[in-house]
Amino acid sequence: MSIKDLPAAARPREKLLQHGAASLADAELLALLLRTGVRGQGVLQMAESVLARFDGFAGLLQAGPGALCGVRGLGPAKRAELSAVIEMARRALGQRLAEQPVFESPQAVKDYLQLQLGHLAHEVFAVLFLDTQHRLIRLEELFRGSLSQTSVYPREVVKRALALNAGAVILAHNHPSGVAEPSRADEFLTQTLKSALALVDVRVLDHLVVGRGAVASFAERGLL
Repeated sequence: MSIKDLPAAARPREKLLQHGAASLADAELLALLLRTGVRGQGVLQMAESVLARFDGFAGLLQAGPGALCGVRGLGPAKRAELSAVIEMARRALGQRLAEQPVFESPQAVKDYLQLQLGHLAHEVFAVLFLDTQHRLIRLEELFRGSLSQTSVYPREVVKRALALNAGAVILAHNHPSGVAEPSRADEFLTQTLKSALALVDVRVLDHLVVGRGAVASFAERGLL
């Protein structure tokens, strides 16, 4: 059944306008963005299929352009719209972190990094540079490649912290395997960077390891 075959009160757009977005099921929300289905599959069925493929909105929000390209029915226009929504979510979280101290919303930090790094197929080492009030100045990707193969240079991290006048940092990297479990190499790197940054009076508040659907915190595990 297509949306036009539904009673007016049961159509996603009408439901949203009358009862609010919270009244819609996940597939109905996505169907509003997709607007049309494909031959043999209505837009609601297509939305359900997309959500099943990515394990819900959490997986969809982490999907990169390559993953979206492989979905039947997601042409350039629909991929562009979904990518725009994903980017809006990233920017909204980044704005929140820039307006208040990060320790007031640790889950927002994890969500932000999940959106930024969780979908990447390669390993990235990034740093959230914070001001003296622990508000976000900037997230920068500093090194790319497996941390066992690509060196992370403490001097470069210190240079960027000084250039941005940062008072603290949160270290972060992703595990493309999807397993958010710190390694011994991660622990050694953290202590090395912590010592180097302490020389210029910049605190390391945490090191977050981003996996698929999970983020591990060094601070929460007592590893700092």
